[in-house]
Amino acid sequence: MDIFGVLSLIGGLALFLYGMHVMGAGLEKMSGGRLERILENLTSNPLKAVLLGAGVTAVIQSSSATTVMVVGFVNSGIMKLSQAIGIIMGANIGTTITAWLLSLTGIQGDNLFINMLKPTSFSPILAMIGIILLMSGKSDKKKITGEILLGFVVLMYGMSAMSGAVEPLADVPEFTNLLTMFKNPILGVLAGALLTAIIQSSSASVGILQALSVTGGFTFGTAIPIILGQNIGTCVTAMISAIGANKGAKRTAFVHLYFNMIGTVLSCACFIWGMQSFVSRLRTMS
Repeated sequence: MDIFGVLSLIGGLALFLYGMHVMGAGLEKMSGGRLERILENLTSNPLKAVLLGAGVTAVIQSSSATTVMVVGFVNSGIMKLSQAIGIIMGANIGTTITAWLLSLTGIQGDNLFINMLKPTSFSPILAMIGIILLMSGKSDKKKITGEILLGFVVLMYGMSAMSGAVEPLADVPEFTNLLTMFKNPILGVLAGALLTAIIQSSSASVGILQALSVTGGFTFGTAIPIILGQNIGTCVTAMISAIGANKGAKRTAFVHLYFNMIGTVLSCACFIWGMQSFVSRLRTMS
């Protein structure tokens, strides 16, 4: 990663924060209206909120995008923290649905319909709609809608720029070998979290893990703690989106982090206990 990569990373961060600010300002103007009532109905109970988060994330194929939007909603006062918690939990489920559907139905990753659902694909369309509404819209409502859409597009491009700036690190053996250096499950969790936090994409880090597993560099048991750590590392985008936000938005980002950390700790404890039980059984059998 050279100086130009660092500059791209800084520029992407600036675009991301500015887009978050623009989208939040637009959402604040829309608060108290129809959008707030719709979100309240969709998240009237925890189960509906979880299903909404899972559904949205499965469609747009990005838990980070879902979480960032939720942080923006809470920051603007359109959504309460209690409503956001269910959506965040659902987003963690939804981020796995697309991969399972692709593997079960045999749809390839280069399928046109699947790719069009990604934020990086439909963002240009939203940008065009947003600029038309902002420049030619006669009512304030249309102009505010255009402002929200443009803010969302800018933060999506910021996310893409940050990911693109650190993407070359995935091809650096010294960097990817971090995953195979540690046999201790705790260190494996930390390695997975660090890798994902740097490249800001759990999907990309899982892809690196899959590529390394083909070489036979580590076992399935070694991969589990790393995958658990990747769930913690993916929270970095939500944490960045909460910079400069109000207390409720920051709490929302921390809920996302705490939820993934608690899940990782419990899963890791079960994994270590299971491995110890398996080893003890082998010893008694021998």
